[in-house]
Amino acid sequence: MSKTDLTPVVAMEILNKTLEELQTPANVQKLEEARDNVGNEMLKMMQFLFPIVMQIQMDVIREYGYAEGREGIIKFSQMLRSLEREDPEISRLHSLIKSYYLPPVSVHTTSESPVEEKANST
Repeated sequence: MSKTDLTPVVAMEILNKTLEELQTPANVQKLEEARDNVGNEMLKMMQFLFPIVMQIQMDVIREYGYAEGREGIIKFSQMLRSLEREDPEISRLHSLIKSYYLPPVSVHTTSESPVEEKANST
């Protein structure tokens, strides 16, 4: 598959198909079991949840002509990253997939760094 083959429409189709696959009963069970074992630890999430999600996505992109394994997922991810910058819906869908293997991140809304905050609060 060449770079011109990944249109925004095809990217959204792949991302939606990946989300559908992530929600099948078998995959939900696999992800829940892994999630129960890792808690909210980022390193463990990347170690146990990330490979499950990537395998599901590799299975989906293979249906769209991408090479099997690491090479295909890297090529797809690179093309997807460039499309994300142009299309907020692609970015949103990709974020939904990433939420399966990344813990929620709390956003710090003040302009001070945590060190400055601590110094100012004492």
